[in-house]
Amino acid sequence: MFWKNLKIMVLLRKLKMTNLKMNESIIQKKIKEKIRSIPDYPKPGILFRDITTLLKQPEGVYDSVEIALEKLAGIRFNKVAGIDSRGFIFGAAISYAQKKGFIPIRKKNKLPGQVISEEYNLEYGTDELELHVDAIDENDQILLVDDLIATGGTAEAAGKLIELSGGKVAGFIFVINLFDLPGNELLKKKSYFTESLLEFPGH
Repeated sequence: MFWKNLKIMVLLRKLKMTNLKMNESIIQKKIKEKIRSIPDYPKPGILFRDITTLLKQPEGVYDSVEIALEKLAGIRFNKVAGIDSRGFIFGAAISYAQKKGFIPIRKKNKLPGQVISEEYNLEYGTDELELHVDAIDENDQILLVDDLIATGGTAEAAGKLIELSGGKVAGFIFVINLFDLPGNELLKKKSYFTESLLEFPGH
């Protein structure tokens, strides 16, 4: 009976994954339609991709996580790291769905304990990301999650923090890739696995 039930579960899972692949483009279209574009925010010339209109929909996070898990099939990781701040939303959801630990990577002076930090460049000036020194055990496989990849400076700094802590970067997943900006290619050139649910132009 056990093996029969196991076979049924496996078949149901395969059927679900097949249906998900068939419907993936439909679901992605639904997700994309829920993302609002705001011109000239936070400054003139920038077209801001606002995910709050996705998050407020009952199926918004659920559909996003289902597509993310499909894209992550075969990627082995034992912890999920969310990049400040919207990466916390999707990172925690993936962590919950996969029963993995969750680690916040935060902006400077937001974590209470002892931290390591990594500086990265902004268009005007620099900023820093921080990680608790005890967040990662040696050889942990870390999946990094954020809502958007643009120039790649934040994601690259987050990856460096993982490696400085003795962990390994299993890969990155983003809700949105701004395909005409260099961030995604920057990560690929460093031999990181990277995936995104959607693609938008950066301008």
